[in-house]
Amino acid sequence: MYLTRRHALHTLSLATLSLFIPDMSFAAGKALIVYFSRSGNTRKIAEYIHDALKCDIAELKPKMPYPENYDIVVNQAKTEQKNGARPLLADPIPNPAPYDTIYLGYPNWWGTMPMLLFTYLEGHDFTGKTIYPFCTHGGSALGRSVDDIKKCCPAAHIGEGLAIEGKYAASAKKKVIAWLSKQQSGVRK
Repeated sequence: MYLTRRHALHTLSLATLSLFIPDMSFAAGKALIVYFSRSGNTRKIAEYIHDALKCDIAELKPKMPYPENYDIVVNQAKTEQKNGARPLLADPIPNPAPYDTIYLGYPNWWGTMPMLLFTYLEGHDFTGKTIYPFCTHGGSALGRSVDDIKKCCPAAHIGEGLAIEGKYAASAKKKVIAWLSKQQSGVRK
């Protein structure tokens, strides 16, 4: 197999970049990644964060799984949002109490996070925690999700979020690492 010069430089740049990133797991305190992913895009970003931080990770799953059909999911998400639904979680998620930092991942649905995330956030106390939101989207970036997180968690510090267009999730590792490095340099003590 032959590597193109571009591929070799890309691979080299990722390896080189990792040499200059501090041990983020130490800087972040005790961190937890909590995410929901329907299509796998948000999961990919969560995995990049997990690889870098070596922290705990948990996937939110709805008790009633979302349909596979995209159009049906879009309509269901719109209806859930309109009705202020709070879908039930399938499995218990680790309590955020022992963690200092929460990385919260989700796809942007109709301008904000899926209602399942509201269920999670409203079901726990995030007082004194730092929450770093990250989302995948189809063009609307973080939308109003950061404001919604602030409403759900008024006693938490909400850090700068990361938005990755879904179609670029599989190739977003450098962007994720750069975001983590920036976040870690500003970690509250």
